[in-house]
Amino acid sequence: MTPIFKIAAIQLYVKPLRPAENFAKAVKFIRDAAAQGCHLAVLPEFHLTNWIPDDPRFVPLCSEWETYLQKYQALAKECNICIVPGSIVQTITDTTPQSPDKLLLENVTYFISNTGEILGSYTKKNLWGPTERKHLRSSGNTPHQVIQTPLGPVGLLVCWDLAFPEAWRELVCQGAKIIIVPTLWTRSGASDAGHRWNPSAESLFLDSILTARTYENTCAVVFANAGGPPGRNYCGLSQITIPYAGPLVRLGTSTEGMAVADLDMAVLEDAEANYSIRADLTQEGWHYSYARRDGKRQSAEKL
Repeated sequence: MTPIFKIAAIQLYVKPLRPAENFAKAVKFIRDAAAQGCHLAVLPEFHLTNWIPDDPRFVPLCSEWETYLQKYQALAKECNICIVPGSIVQTITDTTPQSPDKLLLENVTYFISNTGEILGSYTKKNLWGPTERKHLRSSGNTPHQVIQTPLGPVGLLVCWDLAFPEAWRELVCQGAKIIIVPTLWTRSGASDAGHRWNPSAESLFLDSILTARTYENTCAVVFANAGGPPGRNYCGLSQITIPYAGPLVRLGTSTEGMAVADLDMAVLEDAEANYSIRADLTQEGWHYSYARRDGKRQSAEKL
């Protein structure tokens, strides 16, 4: 019998440069999720500090990242719940001769088990335009890696990663069944020209692509975004989405809250039996084998 997992996607209004306050609010939601019997709680990207990299207070606050990560580990163990603590900006000292002792920033998400153990992590690969690329170090060509968790094989992506089907394929080729995507997605993601075509362009982007990814990968998606209060720039729309049904639960744009759903893993088996996506991906003669990467970099002879 396939398992059923209760999952909470937590949508926060992330106050800029207020990590202690944002953390306290996240803890309340996670405790509520645990009280409801959830197996997993997921927070948004940049949920501790928001993304204000040019403010002189930002980097010093990011240096506290390890303290908060350890607090989430203790909370997961205490509440017997797995936690993906959104993403946390980490400060790392550059040790290269070109720029010794320079502080680097990376945007990292973790999977913490219900025993408090860190089972895996992922550093954001696809950085959003100049606002991130001039501040953050990408994970570059490092392969995506599936994490073995109490909920089965899980893949982690962050925000703009969701726009790249290659990332999803790489995780699915390794057997990922649930893809978790912490995000801080705003309406300003669309240009002025885009808004002239459709003022709700970014909401359409998110709703369309999240459902499409479930179909084309026979996977479930847990998407946790920032949202609310009314009049702010956030897109919200945090959701837990599966093939056939689309969003099992979906929050609005101006809502701060928690979307909880029972994820019956049988739907993924049914979708794969119907569409055979994973079966095709693993065939020796698959048409697009040049693009397949199973977590190990392919040799030049295979490309």
